[in-house]
Amino acid sequence: MTAPIALIIEDEAHIRAFVRGTLEAEGWKVHEADTVARGTVEAATRRPDLILLDLGLPGGDGIAVIRSVRSWSGVPIIVLSARADETDKIQALDAGADDYLTKPFGIGELMARVRASQRKNRAASVEPSLRFGAVEVDVAARLVRKAGAEVHLTPREWNLLSVLLANVGRVMTHRQLLVAAWGPAAAGQSHYTRIYMANLRRKLEDDPAQPVFLLTENAVGYRLVFEARV
Repeated sequence: MTAPIALIIEDEAHIRAFVRGTLEAEGWKVHEADTVARGTVEAATRRPDLILLDLGLPGGDGIAVIRSVRSWSGVPIIVLSARADETDKIQALDAGADDYLTKPFGIGELMARVRASQRKNRAASVEPSLRFGAVEVDVAARLVRKAGAEVHLTPREWNLLSVLLANVGRVMTHRQLLVAAWGPAAAGQSHYTRIYMANLRRKLEDDPAQPVFLLTENAVGYRLVFEARV
């Protein structure tokens, strides 16, 4: 079996070495770049299965790398950045990043985010019947069951769930969810996602107050996390 390929685009050598060692211990083949220009070239030539990207890079901003890669590839991109400001996170995610991890971070959290990024790819290739916990979703039939009993979702609730299902493991900003589920006119109405997410949790989570699958990314948006099964 061919080892998956990761590309680390980071200008700090000690962080590249830390991330590289962590990934190689899990069976990844790793390539590195330390500038925007080099990272863009490496992404195009290596065709990695995962990109780990810093935003503060010589020669420009990492956002430029995200936009460049997204023009030709859906490869998972995880941002590793010291920028903890909400605006930076939203900008990176809206540009097409799948996740955002703030420095400093530990091995456990890094690998959890890596696994989540790969689950999205696996979920996209399975038959349109997915299960998480006691919930089964038949995407083709637009049918949801929990513990064998049918769960009624409104059209808006279904739209929101279907967007999250199509992006398993990926952080979706309020804007991304609103545009995908309601259209561009709703882009500024972030209270919509809060209301409908609360409804989904009430219907699908065992404990809506402590969700396991429908997770909040504070001030940014939401993500759906689960091991895809058919």
